[in-house]
Amino acid sequence: MSNNRPLTMLCITSEVKGMTFIEESKRLGCHTILLTKEKFKDAPEWPRASIDEDYYMPTLENRPHVVNAVSYLARTRPIDRIAPLDDFEGETAAELREHLRLPGLGTTAIRYFRDKLAMRERTREAGITVPEFVGVINYDLVRDFMRRVPPPWVLKPRGSAGSMGIKKIEREDELWQRLDALGDEQSHFLLEQFVPGDVFHVDSVVWDRQLLFSIAHQYGAPPMSVSHGGGVFNTRTMRRDDPQTRALLDLNREVIRALGMLRGINHIEYIKGRADGQLYFLEAAARVGGANIAELIECAAGINPWREWARIEVADTRGEPYHVSPTREEYAGILQCLARQEHPDLSAYNDPEVRWRSDKKYHAGLIVQSPDPNRIEALLDQYSQRFAQDFLAVLPYMERPPE
Repeated sequence: MSNNRPLTMLCITSEVKGMTFIEESKRLGCHTILLTKEKFKDAPEWPRASIDEDYYMPTLENRPHVVNAVSYLARTRPIDRIAPLDDFEGETAAELREHLRLPGLGTTAIRYFRDKLAMRERTREAGITVPEFVGVINYDLVRDFMRRVPPPWVLKPRGSAGSMGIKKIEREDELWQRLDALGDEQSHFLLEQFVPGDVFHVDSVVWDRQLLFSIAHQYGAPPMSVSHGGGVFNTRTMRRDDPQTRALLDLNREVIRALGMLRGINHIEYIKGRADGQLYFLEAAARVGGANIAELIECAAGINPWREWARIEVADTRGEPYHVSPTREEYAGILQCLARQEHPDLSAYNDPEVRWRSDKKYHAGLIVQSPDPNRIEALLDQYSQRFAQDFLAVLPYMERPPE
């Protein structure tokens, strides 16, 4: 990169998110470009003062069209870094990096953070415990899996984010019916042992393969059960002196090493089996956690993963050192749900621990913060019941993200 021009940061997203990343990129002196869907052109959330150029396409799912569009932009402006602000753009960004010969995760490396089959194979090879699984590729191997592993099983799309598209399978004939319905798409799925238990997430900052920061949280209910059955989503910071927390952080370090993360932000999920007490790796993403987890971490630790990601990209491009410095060690919890009201009134939730409230239409959400983890747990329990009465709306489960 020439020293007499600003670094150019291309931000790609199919959702309205990553505003803090865009703002921090601009604050650090970047020329910022936003590429998103036409439907979000007038979204009021975009930090317009931090966006130098904005471009819109009907969809970002047609990868060749996106590659052509970005290559056209690159004719008249050098692009230094590409940041996929949404999980679904991870592979598109990787292909763009390969095509334009830019640094960052390429098409092979991104598979370990996007392809659920690839990440399971890699971690299992490294000796990390994962639920039993098989790719839906060879039918003999699928039959062998079903003979060895008792139902229920979970049929998961290899490339979707979070719980999108996941189906719980109770019987062998149910699986074959489902695969028949999938047709040629079935090789994009894997079949996995269903492990009931508590689900956790660890969010990390990595620089030059070194884990500089990580923080562990526990979901109130598994995200899969919330997305499938509806309910109030919540997650809270784990007690820092809990041996379970240390075990999670140690396992997380092993997983990041196994997946080959060089630098960036990770959101990785684990489950503790109810039957055996064993910690299992579930899935990893090379991105900031969704559902306002960045704001949750900022309340608990004083750093925002979106901001740190922008700092990492800029420091690496400029050849500068990078460090991260958490400013507090408190506890925080977030709860959110779909709401019946367009603008839910959260004014009655007025305890002094409330630090953040959602302003998203048809969503109710807030974050509580305290030095006392017992207080966080008590507030989440109380508020979850009140949210269910005051706001909760349940929509049919979506197998695919909306266009």
